[in-house]
Amino acid sequence: MQKKILWIGLVLVLTSSLQVKAQYFKEDSTFRKHFIGSTLFMLGNLAPKNRPDFVQLNYGYRITGRDVISLELKTWKYAWPLGTPYGKSFQAQDEEFPGYIREYGFALAYQRFLWKGLYAGVHVMNAWQTFVNNNGNKIDNGFQIFNTYRVGYHIKLFKDRFFIQPSIAITHRPYHTKMPDDFKQIDDRWSKFFFGEPGLHFGLNF
Repeated sequence: MQKKILWIGLVLVLTSSLQVKAQYFKEDSTFRKHFIGSTLFMLGNLAPKNRPDFVQLNYGYRITGRDVISLELKTWKYAWPLGTPYGKSFQAQDEEFPGYIREYGFALAYQRFLWKGLYAGVHVMNAWQTFVNNNGNKIDNGFQIFNTYRVGYHIKLFKDRFFIQPSIAITHRPYHTKMPDDFKQIDDRWSKFFFGEPGLHFGLNF
């Protein structure tokens, strides 16, 4: 359900006739250095089951017309390993944790515009984890670094007051503390990389 929502949003964006020149220049009178935003992944919270309870808030600053840094505050929960691919294994019952992991963290991100609205970005997230069993009881704490390597397109809306950014990404977990054994046994079946994660960020410039 969550995947379908993301792909529907991505198709709508790509088929719309929108302003596509996205590089920013200081001499432009409409140049706005700051923005706040989030991601349409939060629509997954409307799913009837397996809701991620996902919340994200971004603040960004355009150093130049091509270089952007941002801070992302996030929290979410998940009951399957993050490396689980799409297909039969995606949210399969035999791949489910005996509970779930709740994460709170922040990411530092850097974007570089390559050509018009096309950009590449790196997001490095520090995430503090709480492991919860099937009875709803906390059983352990953890920490992980969660990286996202993203390629996307920046589309200006309403005279550049708003923007959207459809994208595709590779996620990577280069480090995490030891999980509880019953969580670890399931997580170890899957790669620390995930290829092809869709994204659709949005924001307000000021």
